[in-house]
Amino acid sequence: MSIPMHNTSRGTPASPPAAGIYVPVPTFFAAEGTAAYDPVSPPLDLETQSKHSLFLVKGGIKGLVILGTTGEAVHITNKERNELIKSQRKTLDDAGYKDRPIIAGTATQNVEETLQQIQESKEAGAEAVLVLSPGYFATAVSQTGIQRWFEAVADKAVLPIMIYHYPGVTNNLHIAPSTFEKLAAHPNIVGTKLSHGIIDDQTLIAASPNIDHDHFSVFTGLGQNLLPVLAIGGVAAIDGLAGVFPRVVVRLFTLFNDSLAKGIGKKEVQEMRELQFRICQGEKLVARWGVVGLKEALARVWSFGGAKGARLPIAGGFEDGDGEWKKWEKVYEGLKKLEDSL
Repeated sequence: MSIPMHNTSRGTPASPPAAGIYVPVPTFFAAEGTAAYDPVSPPLDLETQSKHSLFLVKGGIKGLVILGTTGEAVHITNKERNELIKSQRKTLDDAGYKDRPIIAGTATQNVEETLQQIQESKEAGAEAVLVLSPGYFATAVSQTGIQRWFEAVADKAVLPIMIYHYPGVTNNLHIAPSTFEKLAAHPNIVGTKLSHGIIDDQTLIAASPNIDHDHFSVFTGLGQNLLPVLAIGGVAAIDGLAGVFPRVVVRLFTLFNDSLAKGIGKKEVQEMRELQFRICQGEKLVARWGVVGLKEALARVWSFGGAKGARLPIAGGFEDGDGEWKKWEKVYEGLKKLEDSL
């Protein structure tokens, strides 16, 4: 795989995931109207999950992030986690995509449970983990406490870890750029996903001369920030909209890097701006509705799963169904045409 196993002795540094667009995939559950549907806790729909995974890698996606926020990690049992990761590793391998890594998410609050999930994720076929910062006691946690928590995980983790900084789901817990500089020096901490729009903080991490950027990669978690984050030294995105329109988001990433290599001209700048504009239009749905919006879009645009295939308390899709979708339909029809043209 592209992400090697690490040395737990704080000796040999692990390598970050290869640059490219990754998708935080939604977890598909049995949809309303199917025989297996349960309105409280529908079972996993691994058939649809696999179809979606192959749709993504055929569209140029570099790898999958399974059981992040979009994957409803907090609604999934450990047994289901392992089943889901293992099934998608097999799906990719059997289809000839052994080079596409799976990054597994963790969202626990204590070190030991996080380490257990990392161990099981490795056994199921993951090559790295995206570890959500522990935000339950956000108002009482110091930057030193955050640093020591991640270092304690990284010291014993059997996979390379990435720091998942998403204040929106961690009680607005803030990790300072200076803390990132310290954590980036750990040989088993190989990058971060920054799911916030604080562009100055992103710059202070992605462009910091105090970070070895060959060892520690900065990914934006917001496709609407992809172009500016690439410009300040970030490597790519782990982006929800790419789960619906992979070729569109990959096109922006590829155009930037190809143009950077040969020299960026006015024509390339204009196309990049236009692509970023279209991505921002689509991302408004993701920002407003999160995984609910993504599942609606996947069901309506590509017939993946059912919009109501989720677990409580977020099950149900848009409350007014077609009424809400009509607000986004024109933008998504345009993005689908663009996706098909690529």
